[in-house]
Amino acid sequence: MLQHIRDNSQGWIAKTIVGLIIVLMTFTGIDAIFNGDRSRQKVAEVNGEVIDQAQLTRAISMQRAQFAQQLGGGFDSSLLQDAFLRAPALNSLIERILLLQSARAAGFAYSGRALDQVILQTPEFQVDGKFSADRFDQVIRNMGYGRLEFRQLLEQEMLIGQLRAGIMGSAFATDPQVQAFARLDRQTRDFSMHLFRADPEAITLPADAVQQYYSEHKAQFRSPEQVVVSYIELKKDRFFNQVSVDEQQLKALYEQQVAALGEQRRAAHILIRVDDQTSDGQARKKIGEIRSELDQGADFATLARKDSQDKGSASEGGDLGFAGPGVYDPAFEKALFALQEGQVSAPVRTAFGWHLIRLEAVKAPEIPSFDSLRPELERQFKATEVEQLFVSAVKQLDAAAYEAADLVQPASEFGLKIQTSVPFARTGAEQGIAANPGVIQAAFSDPVLVDGTNSGVIELDPETAVVLHLKEHREPETLPLEQVQEQIARQLRQEKATGQARQAAEAALASLQKPAAEEGGASLEWQTVEAAGRHQEGIDPLVLGQVFRMPAVQKAGPVNYASVALGDGSIAVVRLEGVAEPAEALTDAQKLEYRRLLASREGQQAFSAFMERVRAAADIER
Repeated sequence: MLQHIRDNSQGWIAKTIVGLIIVLMTFTGIDAIFNGDRSRQKVAEVNGEVIDQAQLTRAISMQRAQFAQQLGGGFDSSLLQDAFLRAPALNSLIERILLLQSARAAGFAYSGRALDQVILQTPEFQVDGKFSADRFDQVIRNMGYGRLEFRQLLEQEMLIGQLRAGIMGSAFATDPQVQAFARLDRQTRDFSMHLFRADPEAITLPADAVQQYYSEHKAQFRSPEQVVVSYIELKKDRFFNQVSVDEQQLKALYEQQVAALGEQRRAAHILIRVDDQTSDGQARKKIGEIRSELDQGADFATLARKDSQDKGSASEGGDLGFAGPGVYDPAFEKALFALQEGQVSAPVRTAFGWHLIRLEAVKAPEIPSFDSLRPELERQFKATEVEQLFVSAVKQLDAAAYEAADLVQPASEFGLKIQTSVPFARTGAEQGIAANPGVIQAAFSDPVLVDGTNSGVIELDPETAVVLHLKEHREPETLPLEQVQEQIARQLRQEKATGQARQAAEAALASLQKPAAEEGGASLEWQTVEAAGRHQEGIDPLVLGQVFRMPAVQKAGPVNYASVALGDGSIAVVRLEGVAEPAEALTDAQKLEYRRLLASREGQQAFSAFMERVRAAADIER
């Protein structure tokens, strides 16, 4: 049977998938309820669809985080002002909306059920290979999303992915293109190289060099902008004691859950598919022949490995594992639950083809006691009412915070303690509330940072909501020389060492390029490399890139020289000595690989052209 059967027949999934989907689909999250009318100013409109300030602020925060990640941990992301990031962030939002509009106009769709499967099967949301709701909450919380918000984002990504794949997947490469590209890619070159090393440790700086540089470039050495916020925290668990439990209803809930614990059956099967290549009659004949072999004493698992067309289970002897009712095709399930242990069914027809089914084992459900389930039953019984109380309280807190000048009145009204964060920059902190992207975004937003108002409600996790108020704003300050002098010294030594290496390389290159009749050519020790490919291991990619950019050597012509700067400041002088075309013809596998590579590049170009056309036709108001 299709891999879908195997994926949904693994014990715990059969028992919990419905509950997980319900949780994922019905929990809305505070962020989805309270987008807040604050920060709703329109910043752009794309074919009538509005982009507001809140969306732009989040996009700017994401841009800043991406820059910080790319530039390394030592980079101060507070130097990236919003004005610098605003244009690229807004452009990315506009492009995203254009893609979504194009996908929907083309009729692309992604069902809620398929979306749930994506979430359940995403490795980042799993613990020990199984979906974990706690892990899911933690991951999306670190991304700054509530559950509903994340589902909406994921659905949009799937739609955009479908559109992108549709456009890029239509590209192709012709045989002449494949041959021409392969010839260049498989070309090898002989060259020699001499390295002028930059050695910062050998550089001695003048006594006043660091002081002079610091005096002239103080603006480069500033502490990051930081804030300290006061906050109040509302937790869902405070409402559980406000809900009473009805003993009879609790026992009824227990009976309902016990009744749902169905018998688990372990099945194995052999499948012969009915498809474009195999008719129903041919498949039925084949499954009948296999059944005859079983009747004559053949081993079921051996035949499954040999003949079954369900690749997911054939290697396991047809084993599908334990599953309860509601997992398999109805005809398959009916036959399975009519079997005795060890018995093989008659041929069974499903939407996938013809099956022989063997019942391997039966596992009766384990019935937990009422007392063992009582804490969880009470939590389930109270959950809906507690959720309503929590949501209602959050609405009231949001309104109270909006109307108040600070946190004193809301804290008093709700019996909450005003707490204080550690100082944190726009990159946030490693732990505490300042590790939450939503908190960082709110703390550095204009309403909180400039206007001094309370923030809206921010969801830290499904159980916790907070409101912020600025307590202290620490502007960037010039760092003392003592704190940065070693950093400056390293930089100056590196610059001087790089300059010396460049001067030496330029002098050598000028000497090497003199006409042969002239004297005084540079004498260098060369490292020779023969038959180097474009991706040769052990050679700096920058050197290889330069070598393969150089024009081919002409017979009786001048030798080709060039120089290239390396990542550590060293300069390599290279001498191209020979170019060899590939001698062997392409194999079919190599042709296919090159064809896919070129088609992918063509697809990317087609997608770029599509975006240019969509942008040109769009009504965009900034």
